[in-house]
Amino acid sequence: MSDDITRAAALLAEHRNSIDRLDAILVYTLAERFKQTQAVGKLKAEHALPPSDPARESKQIERLQQLAKDADLDPAFARKFLTFVISEVIRHHETFQK
Repeated sequence: MSDDITRAAALLAEHRNSIDRLDAILVYTLAERFKQTQAVGKLKAEHALPPSDPARESKQIERLQQLAKDADLDPAFARKFLTFVISEVIRHHETFQK
């Protein structure tokens, strides 16, 4: 292999290792987030509160979009991602209501 190809392969491996670490961080962070939202869902069920809070959800989406802009991430992607996460949280909350 030429030196250029060897260097490119090493850089590729470094990038992939970083991506793998970041993927692990994302998964563990999402797991922790869902632990917290599960606690919220149980609390809401115990106090007969609705599983969904549209005002809070709207604020969270706006906040995440701003964070995305600050981080140079596509705000539309951030909105779609949080909307998906919120839908999963609400689904979990609804199971506590039954």
